[in-house]
Amino acid sequence: MGQDFGRVAVLMGGASGEREVSLMSGGGVLAALKSQGVDAHAFDPANEPLDALRAFQRVFIALHGGYGENGAIQGALEIMGIPYTGPGVMASAIGMDKFRTKLIWQAVGLPVPEYVMLDDDSEFEAVEKRFGLPLFVKPACEGSSLGVFMVTKSGELKSAYESACQYGDLIMAEKGVMGGEYTVGILGDEALPIIKIEPATAFYDYEAKYLRDDTRYICPADLPPAKVAEIQAGAKKAFTALGATGWGRVDFLMDEAGRHYFLEVNTAPGMTSHSLVPMSARQVGLSFEALCVKILAGARCG
Repeated sequence: MGQDFGRVAVLMGGASGEREVSLMSGGGVLAALKSQGVDAHAFDPANEPLDALRAFQRVFIALHGGYGENGAIQGALEIMGIPYTGPGVMASAIGMDKFRTKLIWQAVGLPVPEYVMLDDDSEFEAVEKRFGLPLFVKPACEGSSLGVFMVTKSGELKSAYESACQYGDLIMAEKGVMGGEYTVGILGDEALPIIKIEPATAFYDYEAKYLRDDTRYICPADLPPAKVAEIQAGAKKAFTALGATGWGRVDFLMDEAGRHYFLEVNTAPGMTSHSLVPMSARQVGLSFEALCVKILAGARCG
């Protein structure tokens, strides 16, 4: 069982804005792997030199945001020749960039919400009129809904843009698609059961994801079987179009007419008590512990 993996580092923490969430994810993964006999150890790159990872045979990446998901840590591990979990360098880098992810998805014919990139010279009133309200403003290269603002009143787009700029230089405005928020976990070649997310807040923000207990999750989502099959196939296409392998999560929205739009990909999904991939995996008979072992078994280098 666990002894086949050798000495395993669970990467967690780091220095991104998602450090606290990463510590929660990593702690859960570490406990799960240890319970299955894996020789697993916590490793926080904010406190330890990366070169110390040479003492491990495999790495489970539970870093969120920043270097954990943008391809940097994946590249370092490949240079050291250490197998790691999740997508590789290119897919991680693209997946962390919502703008370039959308460009690729549009190129392969996948539906995405209408969007525009913003800068200081944007005609904010014209964008509001074009998209209508509500609309969302978000940094293209952050996760966990950090820096996402919902614009519900005319004239608020510019101030939302200025607030989002605190989280990054690349900011987008996205037309609100308000028929429901959903996600599809990807595990190997399989799309897991779809989850519908019903936050008590205005949208699925950081608080709803990690801090509140009143967010409702419906799994499997109550969608017609043909629609489920269509979306799962689209999610796998969205994942592989970025060159992604291993495991991840693809989020999508539905409009009031039942049309779906792919939103973003997560190449290092959360593994906390509130997290979605473990919830979906349970529907196909995978416990949290079994899921962690299965992900670790898929670790690869290059």
